[in-house]
Amino acid sequence: MNSETNHTLQLRRVAIDTYKENVAYLHRDCQLYRTEGFQALRKVEIRGKSGGPSLLAVLNVVDDASITTPEQIGLCLEAFQQLGLPEGAALTVNHAKPPESLSAVHRKIAGERLSYKDYEAITRDIVDYRYAKIEMAAFLVACSETGMEREEVLHLTQAMAASGERLDWREPLVADKHCIGGIPGNRTSMLVVPIVAAHGMFIPKTSSRAITSPAGTADTMEILAQVELPPERLNEIVRAHRGCLAWGGTARLAPVDDILISVERPLSLDSPGQLVASILAKKIAAGATHLLIDIPMGPTAKVRTQEGALRLRKLFEFVGDRVGLQIDVVITDGRQPIGRGIGPVLEARDVMQVLENHPDQPRDLREKALQLASRILEFDPDVRGGKGYTLARDILESGRALQKMRDIIEAQGSRAGSLTLGRLCQPIAARQDGTVTEIDNQQMARIARLAGAPMDQAAGVDLYKKVGDAVRQHEALYAIHAEHDSDFAFACEAARLNSGFTLAP
Repeated sequence: MNSETNHTLQLRRVAIDTYKENVAYLHRDCQLYRTEGFQALRKVEIRGKSGGPSLLAVLNVVDDASITTPEQIGLCLEAFQQLGLPEGAALTVNHAKPPESLSAVHRKIAGERLSYKDYEAITRDIVDYRYAKIEMAAFLVACSETGMEREEVLHLTQAMAASGERLDWREPLVADKHCIGGIPGNRTSMLVVPIVAAHGMFIPKTSSRAITSPAGTADTMEILAQVELPPERLNEIVRAHRGCLAWGGTARLAPVDDILISVERPLSLDSPGQLVASILAKKIAAGATHLLIDIPMGPTAKVRTQEGALRLRKLFEFVGDRVGLQIDVVITDGRQPIGRGIGPVLEARDVMQVLENHPDQPRDLREKALQLASRILEFDPDVRGGKGYTLARDILESGRALQKMRDIIEAQGSRAGSLTLGRLCQPIAARQDGTVTEIDNQQMARIARLAGAPMDQAAGVDLYKKVGDAVRQHEALYAIHAEHDSDFAFACEAARLNSGFTLAP
């Protein structure tokens, strides 16, 4: 077999979702695998026999001909789609050159300060799939452990924002809002957007799905409406209704952020520098001019001290000022979950109760949403300082916010039906009389995720008691809802070992 034949294999589509990583599959008996010294987990460069763009992928070696035969090279779903060639196409496969920007990663591991050119090269190579996940993990850990100076955070923000598309709404004031997360049930965006849009301000809210939480804004909004919309359709909706609540993944805004998040999630990494760069890069790319940042602070929140919150606020303000964003950073109470529901269906229920001015609405969720909406309304030069809260409350109580939400839901494609909870339910009871003094945000989020949220939209935790409430022994503190027996058992066992509630006599 000559060298040219050795390098030519047939393309096969392998129906495996490798989530933000290009993976290629070679059979162990493939002549190319044997002659070229390929090793598992090394990167290879794949190109059509007749030329065209190349693709980099991490190599996996298989022994099962039903996955790929010795004459084929298999590509995972994402890589197959990127290559854009039909099954059976002739491909050449070669060793991939290591990305040049890896030298900058090694310098960061050694504790050096990196320049904008370094961060730009790293983000470009990541977007081009030149990094394996283990190399991305090395970069993220280096930034987290050796730390990033504030100028480095600025450089990373700018590089991430430049990694994809950038929207230009051609509006003088484009408002946006973001919470750094860590507080279950904190679905204020779904209340702030209709309030602000009903006032006539421009607020195109693109949100993420859950990273480490039981529900992201996009997960919860998806209970009510379509959230995966093409950019052209989103533009039409925002022009017509002054706002939207959609998933940001379809617009290719700062795509390197989505890739890095796929590595951060299993590592539970969320350093201040990466957090600020991730949030602000997305907002710059989304075309925001005015941004409200919510930093919840509490003993089990992401930010646990006033000192840490103030330090993070200064970092947001420093970077925001230099990238042309007018930022208002608010430090809020993060001592316990906001609202009663934790999980997509439960949180959608809470949001609609507030919008409908339901007598049983969660008052803490309503109050926080009004406070945040008031700060955004005061970005409007026609709204005098201190008048935003009254205006926000009037918009909510008059039903204008509810009507605006209905308009947005209808425009995005209504999915609103009955908010049915998981078929399995277990109340978790207090073991003694007392008063609730603490609720562990992380434990409540963990229980909800074990129950199946957000993948199972009807799973989660329904809170009956909050900090300051008196309870009797055997009275239910909350209920766990799940759809599958195994998830239900895991969540109930976690609650048995640690309910997440602290009671004082």
